[in-house]
Amino acid sequence: MRIVIAPDSFKNSSSAICVAESIEKGIRRVKPDTQIVKVPIADGGEGTVDAILIGSKGQKVTLQVQGPLGKCVEAKYVLIDKETAFIEMAEASGLQLLSNEERNPMETSTYGVGQLILAALDRGVSRIVLGIGGSATNDGGVGMAMALGVKFLDKTGQLIPVGGKGLAYIDRIDKSEIDPRIARTEFKVACDVKNPLCGPEGATAIYGPQKGATPKMVQYLEKGMQNYAKAVGHLLEGSSYHEVPGAGAAGGLGMGLMAFCGATLHSGIDTILDMVQIEKYLEEADLVITGEGNMDGQSIYGKVPVGLAKRVEPFNVPVVAIVGGMGIGATKVYDHHIQSIMPLTNRPMVLEEAIENVDILLQDAAERMMRFIEVGKHLN
Repeated sequence: MRIVIAPDSFKNSSSAICVAESIEKGIRRVKPDTQIVKVPIADGGEGTVDAILIGSKGQKVTLQVQGPLGKCVEAKYVLIDKETAFIEMAEASGLQLLSNEERNPMETSTYGVGQLILAALDRGVSRIVLGIGGSATNDGGVGMAMALGVKFLDKTGQLIPVGGKGLAYIDRIDKSEIDPRIARTEFKVACDVKNPLCGPEGATAIYGPQKGATPKMVQYLEKGMQNYAKAVGHLLEGSSYHEVPGAGAAGGLGMGLMAFCGATLHSGIDTILDMVQIEKYLEEADLVITGEGNMDGQSIYGKVPVGLAKRVEPFNVPVVAIVGGMGIGATKVYDHHIQSIMPLTNRPMVLEEAIENVDILLQDAAERMMRFIEVGKHLN
């Protein structure tokens, strides 16, 4: 039997590659000689750069950049080949880089993302793919654009403050000194968020609070976003980028990448599956095991397990999922080529206990699943 293990990470618990390794251990308790291929998957958020590195067998490049609050952090990106780089914005500006007390979208910036872009350009690439999930920012990608050479000026002609607080000060945008290589580079964004930049479904209203914004901050940041959209419209002669679904992704970084880099937005999971060339692993597979931290009715909308299952279906290979928990509507995935769901908990337990014991729980769940599969083979 040849099994492909291709899970997402279990958020705040275990990375995708660790999940895959735990599942493998459980399988080998039952079938020690099984041929197993591990392909960790992500959808553009935290951990995607590691999944791309493993799946594409690319080259890891590490450098120091500004973190979300301006302190230096070590970030990495992947050179897929001589022409293509993959950048995960969360490496430079991710929420995981901050403590709960440090979360403050008035201050956080995407400047480090721009530094990663410049570093990739210095390697001579002509195509950059960015995963933009997991951000700590709400600056509309202004920090990123600043790093690329764009100037955001207030009414006195001075540079605006960094972070989300600066958006309200923008009076004029000068892109005359933007790095000329930007215009010669293709930018593709892996993004499954459909929020516009502004409004009740926009970046600030929906995601600001989880990044540390108080109700008062949300009001201020929303006005800043509206001012920013207006300024970009003046710069780009009536541009409506702020209305594009996904413009509000990563605190408006989606908007910034479209406006200043000419980026196009694409399905996160499909982009990642293409980059790891998932089909080459499926051609000889007998079973695919995927998984995520929580499977519910929303899992059919752009999440890793269902996105993967759609790619598996033409190969007529069964897909099963090992998950941290099953929420309301989880069984909807049965209509999307996932044949079975195996929760990892084996008794009632609080979340903290499950997180602490995730490795052994995943092994046990994988063992139970394989034993059911062996029973099925005998019934056949």
